[in-house]
Amino acid sequence: MTEPPKELFGRWIHSFEEDTPGVAVHRPPDFAFPPARGRRGLEFAADGTFVDHPIGRGDAPDTFRGVWHSDDGRRFTVSFPGTARPGRTLEVLFCDGRVLKLKA
Repeated sequence: MTEPPKELFGRWIHSFEEDTPGVAVHRPPDFAFPPARGRRGLEFAADGTFVDHPIGRGDAPDTFRGVWHSDDGRRFTVSFPGTARPGRTLEVLFCDGRVLKLKA
């Protein structure tokens, strides 16, 4: 098993203005984002915890706690046990602590 990059652990906010075809760009919360009506986010913790922050009612972020698993440190299976929220697979294309690029 290959470990995920340590820079991955923390909170990431979707910087949709920087997306390119097939790539979703995320930045740390302290990034100077342009104004937006709402932004999705996500968090990876080293203990396997995952937090999804979709845009909720009134453009405010919502919170759903789950778990992640990865066998190769690049593709992550995310699930939300005990809820009806569907899981998904996230593929990290690049992460250096300043930018996280996920396969869209």
